Amino acid sequence: MEVVDEARTRMGDACDAIRREFDTVRTGKAVPSILDSVRVEAYGGRMPLNQVATVSAPDPGLLAVQPFDPSLINAMERAILSAGLGLNPANDGSLIRVPIPPLSEERRREYARLLHKMAEEGRVSIRHARHAANDRIKRMLKENEIGKDEAHRTIGEVQKATDEHVRRIDELLAAKEKEVMAI
Repeated sequence: MEVVDEARTRMGDACDAIRREFDTVRTGKAVPSILDSVRVEAYGGRMPLNQVATVSAPDPGLLAVQPFDPSLINAMERAILSAGLGLNPANDGSLIRVPIPPLSEERRREYARLLHKMAEEGRVSIRHARHAANDRIKRMLKENEIGKDEAHRTIGEVQKATDEHVRRIDELLAAKEKEVMAI
């Protein structure tokens, strides 16, 4: 049914958004997506770092930022410093090296709490999609567009989709939390 398909799409979008948010949380190893939130003053505006440079992880403790335009290297270095990620980039004139310091136990716990908060926001989005779908089904029942049996079955399908997507967020959370807490 169209209502269930729409709800599944909205729930899937919520899961994808959470996965992207989880990717921005720092773990003990170098991952290029850590710098996804960095914005660089370039060409008269603020641009994402990954649009003005190539970000790679040559080893687990280091990120390398290779600018497309060498004249922006100082702006990129300032942007990484001021992004609030606790990183100290080193500029050698043509490449920016960003060492990823190991996380302290306290910082790991802080990131784990942040991950739980993000996951809860994802679950809330999924529940909103369920609520909207159920309201629409009830409205269709009230206007006699569908019968009671079909409405009951459809509400069950929406609940099944909700449970499936909440379980997926819980799996993403467990995997990311394990990655953050690993020493």
